[in-house]
Amino acid sequence: MSNQALARKWRPRQFADVVGQEHILKALVHALDQNRLHHAYLFTGTRGVGKTTIARIFAKALNCEQGVSAEPCGKCSACLSVDEGRFVDLLEVDAASRTKVDDTRELLDNVQYAPASGRYKIYLIDEVHMLSGHSFNALLKTLEEPPAHVVFLFATTDPKKLPVTVLSRCLQFNLRALSEAEIAGQLSKVLEAESMEFDQGALALIADSARGSMRDALSLLDQALAYGSGRVVEDDVRQMLGMVDDAYIQHVLDALASGDSAALMDAVAKMAEMSVDFEAALDDLIFLLYQLAMVQELGRYPVESRFDKEWVAGVAKKISPEDVQLYYQIAINGKKDLPYSPYLRTGFEMIVLRMLVFRPAQTGGSPAPTPGRRKSAHQSRAAADPGSAAEGGSQSGAGSEQAAATAAVSEQPTQAAASMASTNAGENWHDVVTKLPLNGLLREIALNAVLQHRQAGEISLLVEPVHERVLNADRRQKLEAALTEHYGEAIKLDVVFGSPSEETPRARADRIKSEQHQALVDEVRANPVVKDVQQRFGAQLDENSIQRNEQ
Repeated sequence: MSNQALARKWRPRQFADVVGQEHILKALVHALDQNRLHHAYLFTGTRGVGKTTIARIFAKALNCEQGVSAEPCGKCSACLSVDEGRFVDLLEVDAASRTKVDDTRELLDNVQYAPASGRYKIYLIDEVHMLSGHSFNALLKTLEEPPAHVVFLFATTDPKKLPVTVLSRCLQFNLRALSEAEIAGQLSKVLEAESMEFDQGALALIADSARGSMRDALSLLDQALAYGSGRVVEDDVRQMLGMVDDAYIQHVLDALASGDSAALMDAVAKMAEMSVDFEAALDDLIFLLYQLAMVQELGRYPVESRFDKEWVAGVAKKISPEDVQLYYQIAINGKKDLPYSPYLRTGFEMIVLRMLVFRPAQTGGSPAPTPGRRKSAHQSRAAADPGSAAEGGSQSGAGSEQAAATAAVSEQPTQAAASMASTNAGENWHDVVTKLPLNGLLREIALNAVLQHRQAGEISLLVEPVHERVLNADRRQKLEAALTEHYGEAIKLDVVFGSPSEETPRARADRIKSEQHQALVDEVRANPVVKDVQQRFGAQLDENSIQRNEQ
């Protein structure tokens, strides 16, 4: 292999060699073949996706000695000169280093003169958005009425910074970031041509790190070849990139799923021993949570995953969709805070601990315990010593009465609420709803319904009229299937729309929440410290801000 960088050696020389960007190439090929040429073209997109490469091929196609064609010969003096960067009628300018208006005026001084050797005089201005406002003004007049022999080719990563007057005079082509499969395929082709050993897993890691940039991928491939002494091996690439072994992230998520804080901290400690990049680890965790959410909702992977699919499917069953969404939001917010942590490990630990101890507010009935949620210390003590509640109930005086009242309010479900769902079969619809695998609108519909009656193989629900338009045939079928699974027999669902006279699960949840909040407000008002502050400073109690800290 030559000592020339792969990104330069494998730069496309023809449109057919360009990876991806078919939507751009199709338009340019048709324009060249049909001689429908414009005087100004703007290529936009992130770094390393082929903006200047396509512009150079286009310049070569315009000046090929065989004629204007989408397939320049690549052998004539014009084609060879463009490839070697010495074609006199191709003026390449880096706008980042020539931003002044005097530079632009100097560049355009010779625009009126005919090409020296080619068919067209081509101005290729890279990072054109870096030009100053005065430079754009100097360019604008020429751009409005250019000579017939002049073509402008602009490339930029930030087209929003270009004046609309310039944009309106250009044909704009937006190059997309390349997919990981496209990048990995090109890297495989390069290595096979160079007769180098490689692992497909290593190429997948490089393609992922390139973030859609083919140039970055080829540069990383050069680095990997140097690191691996001419071989591209997955373990070497992972170490070179400072990437986290998938097993560590899987251990973190397993610990979250089981609610095991000790296992969670042990997983982080092992990551620290291997000197992993915790910022990269958080990115991997975010991506894995995204995949979990897609598997739970769509039943398939949105993109190819390097994580074991069977393991992902198993974890998707252990963690509820609500918790996955909460974990994802905590991780995204934690990514913003991570640089402010004194140590990256400390910040990462706090983020995953936050996932473990935070819980989403319950909005419907009394859900069964969710996998992946640890019990609070109070719950653990109550489970270990069930007689403690009875001892607390034996207290006398106003304090014991208030404690009993508060306990009665917070008990879910209360005896009164448990007897609210009066049905012919004695069913408790509040409890049934919490056990059904429903989400989104369908769950809201079920929460705003009451069970009229149930008999062999048939259930009748009374649903509030406001949901009539959204309860379509598909959702009705899904609800019927959920009920069939719950009862273990084929269920035929009958839905009647009307105003329920009984309390729906949604109304019950709102009532319990209101009662709990009022009990808490009363408790705060009775607090001697609060009373003293109100008397001393004339303070007013903001009831809406009062909430109980469950941790």
